[in-house]
Amino acid sequence: MKQNNLFYILIVSITILLISCGEDFLYKAPQGSIDQDALKSQTGIDLLTVTAYANLTENGWGASPFNWTFGGMYGGDANKGSDTNDQSVLNEMEKYDVASTNGYLGDKWNWIYKGVKRVNIALQTMAMVEDLPEAFQSKRNGELHFLRALFYFEGIKVFGPYIPWIDETITDNDPKVHNDIDIYPKVLEDIDIAIRDLPNTQDASGRANIWAAKALKTKILMQKGDLAAAKPILKDIIDNGQTSNGAKYALEDDMNANFDSYRDNGKESIFAVQFSAESGNANSGMSLCYPYGGATEPGGCCGFYQPSYELANSFKVGEDGLPLLDNSYRNAPFVDMKYVPAEGEQNAPLSKNNNDVAVDPRIDFAIGRYGIPYKDWGLPKNSWVRDVNNGGYYVPKKHVYTKRELDAGLANGGFHDGWAPGSAMNLQYLSLRDIILLYAECLANDDDLSGAMELVNQIRARAALDVNIIKNNGKPAANYKIANYPPSHAAFSDKETCIKAVRMERKLELAMEGQRWFDLVRWGGEEMAKAISDYVEFEKAHINKFAFSNKLPASKTMFPLPQEQVQTMGNDENGKPYLLQPEPWR
Repeated sequence: MKQNNLFYILIVSITILLISCGEDFLYKAPQGSIDQDALKSQTGIDLLTVTAYANLTENGWGASPFNWTFGGMYGGDANKGSDTNDQSVLNEMEKYDVASTNGYLGDKWNWIYKGVKRVNIALQTMAMVEDLPEAFQSKRNGELHFLRALFYFEGIKVFGPYIPWIDETITDNDPKVHNDIDIYPKVLEDIDIAIRDLPNTQDASGRANIWAAKALKTKILMQKGDLAAAKPILKDIIDNGQTSNGAKYALEDDMNANFDSYRDNGKESIFAVQFSAESGNANSGMSLCYPYGGATEPGGCCGFYQPSYELANSFKVGEDGLPLLDNSYRNAPFVDMKYVPAEGEQNAPLSKNNNDVAVDPRIDFAIGRYGIPYKDWGLPKNSWVRDVNNGGYYVPKKHVYTKRELDAGLANGGFHDGWAPGSAMNLQYLSLRDIILLYAECLANDDDLSGAMELVNQIRARAALDVNIIKNNGKPAANYKIANYPPSHAAFSDKETCIKAVRMERKLELAMEGQRWFDLVRWGGEEMAKAISDYVEFEKAHINKFAFSNKLPASKTMFPLPQEQVQTMGNDENGKPYLLQPEPWR
């Protein structure tokens, strides 16, 4: 959706060129470009499909499909981090004072419709090609509808379901479409076409298969609140699903298998974005989200996306090794405390692990803490935190590459425009761990409490394996304690407790994966508003800036539409605006 002034500049430029050139100009494609006619072949359709996939990796910081801003930071998993002045536009977001002029909203919007445009061009071109092999056409049609559903789903998650629907039937280059219909049914139609046309396996592991489409459909249905429709599909995926390589879905024993460059697209991965060790394709959308520091350290830039104190303390457990479902994890003592150096002590860490507090071992899988080995980099250094008063003393960890990956050329501190980090680590957009816990929600909702808790225990049992216990000099690096819920626990007999247990498990298992705020939203506006309020109240006791934070009302389960787009689209011939802000943002 282009600005009108750019359109007029383009028209004037073309007119000047036509006046200054001979008639032959009209029949020649510009050098360095390729026109649609040249793509009317099987090879051309392949290229257009890959270009649509490429939108997944071509994103700015606000457009990342891993939503470190909209899902992670806004949901309380993390704060902005860094210092106050860098990317100051995020200061308003982390303090729940978002304006419709926020540039990160525009980044997301533009990315969504760029992806949709690429899909639509591919579908329009494919419709012009005769005699394509049936199996080939079916696969590419399924993949393209899968991708369009994914792009629109990202739009729904951030802006709500009232955004313009533009499909291949609209051929205008700059379409004007009202946002006056709920697009959920349209997105579900797309994903049903993908399920119909996609095969069980693919010739490349990064391509979507039928099971990826089914998994995306369940995510859409769950976000919509239709647990009844999602439930049987979730069970089918768990029982029968397989990767594009043909391997049956299963939880990895080693959780690190889901977050490194050596074991990408494993048996737990349902659909992952394919990154590579090269400039522009090494996860630029999260290039700010690494520890601060020097070039020989994990990232060396830029200190954003620092895990919150509230998230860290969520990993506290009781004497029984179970989460504190009554929210008493917010009470002192805390999992870490400020380190007070002895007189004359040099290079003292910013904080230290409170070994008197028992914690779920997943805390040190999701969060970098002082005194705890950070992958294969050794102990974190003070330089990894840019401004402790602004961001606290935790650093992100899951998506951060290892020293081994750096040394192997699979990561680099300058992949993003020569100054910010990236790696070849694929990141899972759809995962089995997520699907299992969604199914547990459905079971709990339908009063199958034992079935729900069995799935929760399956996730917890994996986390408790020795391979997932971080060691320091051969011993557990912290006071780790984790156990399965016993049948005698109230979660097996009381529905409210069961739902709390499932939701807490999602918070712990999916921490720092950009999911949190979207979970809170689909659990209801009141649930979201209370969780955000509690988060702000806890965080302000540790980071002063949160004392000046707003709190979200229950009605704001979406972000405002970018004001630039509202103005650019303008009004129709009857004076009606093409884009209306959601009611809570008017």
